[in-house]
Amino acid sequence: MSEGNVAADQLRLFIERIERLEEEKKGIGDDIKDVYLEAKATGYDGKIMRQIIRLRKMQPHDRQEMEAILQTYLSALGME
Repeated sequence: MSEGNVAADQLRLFIERIERLEEEKKGIGDDIKDVYLEAKATGYDGKIMRQIIRLRKMQPHDRQEMEAILQTYLSALGME
């Protein structure tokens, strides 16, 4: 087998793996949408839930810094 065939076979395998993972990602995205719809039907606010999830991913000190800056901006704009 020549190096060209080996490289082409390897490339084809990478492409197939990526395509399979993209399909799985789409399925997971659909599952997440379904959970948000279920939560909305129960009375929860999806936008707020997304924000909470984003905040939970942050390091505590980063979140505190962001909240302090936000509070400063709101105060400066008279929105408190």
